[in-house]
Amino acid sequence: MNAIPPEIERVARKALEFVPVGAVLGLGTGQAAAAFMHALAQSKRNVRGVPTSESSESLARQLGITLTSLDDVAQLDLAFDGADEVDPSGNLIKGYGGALVREKIVATASKQFIVLVGPEKVVAKFGERGKLPVEIIPFALAPCRRALPSLGCEPVLRMDGDRPFVTDNGNYILDCKIDPIARPHEFESDLRKIPGVVGTGLFLNMASVILIGHADSVEERRPLAPRKEARAPNH
Repeated sequence: MNAIPPEIERVARKALEFVPVGAVLGLGTGQAAAAFMHALAQSKRNVRGVPTSESSESLARQLGITLTSLDDVAQLDLAFDGADEVDPSGNLIKGYGGALVREKIVATASKQFIVLVGPEKVVAKFGERGKLPVEIIPFALAPCRRALPSLGCEPVLRMDGDRPFVTDNGNYILDCKIDPIARPHEFESDLRKIPGVVGTGLFLNMASVILIGHADSVEERRPLAPRKEARAPNH
């Protein structure tokens, strides 16, 4: 694993405070999620995890974290994952790592969704980093490329070397260049109406708690319209 910034290690350790013994956890994908899995393994907690990608599954197995699946567990206690953008209302953009659809499925299946980020992911205006991943089925590549500009998106096919990047679901990702999003729920609805769109990186009103790692502290934010109320359990 690449070197983890100190603020992400700090926020990963803080996230452990939310994990009760025996919990079933959603395990996200990316640097922050990997840092959390390392902290979780070191804590030797008796938990089970549902990974959101083949890479997070591989890491969890290497670390000795017991795994389960959504076939066997109807609801997860908590999901832990990073984000690529966090706006003042707690809305998220995710998917730069390519696991957006599975991440959204696992987050939705969890009672609480805990988001772990560094301060560089916090934005003043939703969408200001200018990129929104949209997962599509390969058959719909050309139609989706033609339809997305009408919604203010400039789609760019994500590549893996000289071939299209393929998600764990066997799909493509269009990284859409966007301007800040004024009406995210309406925008999400319009995107999902395009035939061939499997999912978007818009995670709206889904976060229960957002943990932001700083140089010497961890900031805890409660979104203005959270999906769930999350509290650190008493051990």
